[in-house]
Amino acid sequence: MEQQKLPNATTSIVLSSISFICCCFSAGLGGILLSGIGFFLAKKDEKTYLEQPELYTNYSQVKTAKTLALIGIALGVLTFIWTAYNIWSIGGWDAYMEQVTEMMEQMQNQ
Repeated sequence: MEQQKLPNATTSIVLSSISFICCCFSAGLGGILLSGIGFFLAKKDEKTYLEQPELYTNYSQVKTAKTLALIGIALGVLTFIWTAYNIWSIGGWDAYMEQVTEMMEQMQNQ
């Protein structure tokens, strides 16, 4: 029987890689979401590979995707915690939104 590639390996790597960029935006939630999906797909392929390892050739990609996804999740969680701490230290959500509004007004006046 001819060996084939695991179906979600490339998708997992792409999602996990993009999650690094998304960790910088949306308080890390985008990174957590994309990494979570990438991790789920990598685990699914890992299970498929372990059932019949002789049928697949790209298991190393799955291991890489899983590692990238775990790093992306960790970065996303750290970014989320940092953002929550910053909002709390300013004085809560209302104070944060007031500060954002003031900064936007200053930018418009320039």
